[in-house]
Amino acid sequence: MKRHAGWALVVFSLILLSFRSHPSDFYNLDAVATAFRSGNANQLSPYLDIRVDISLPDKTDTYSKSQAEMVIRDFFNTHAVRNFKILQQGESGDYIFCTGILQTRSGNYRTTLFFRQKGEKEYLQEIRFQFVD
Repeated sequence: MKRHAGWALVVFSLILLSFRSHPSDFYNLDAVATAFRSGNANQLSPYLDIRVDISLPDKTDTYSKSQAEMVIRDFFNTHAVRNFKILQQGESGDYIFCTGILQTRSGNYRTTLFFRQKGEKEYLQEIRFQFVD
């Protein structure tokens, strides 16, 4: 009887784990990654929060959504984006994060994206660009 109860517990645990959401289920990471790959700030705009922290190699500041879109557009245009490769994604506390390498004509940038859920949707709250030698 104990053996059956043990197996029932294992099966029940596996069923519960199968319903756990994966970080990529929380937001449309493919759409955000596509926007980064193409260097298209307009495609990125729907995923930006009302205020966005942006860290560039020479400046860090908090911007409104429209300002953030302009800053990102300028960065993409200045550096001519070639590709974006996702290296890692996951959850940390209230945040969902993605780290990747943004390949540009002027070099590679380690890019970290932080999303936070508001209601039924996740929004980009922070974007970091760090030049990689």
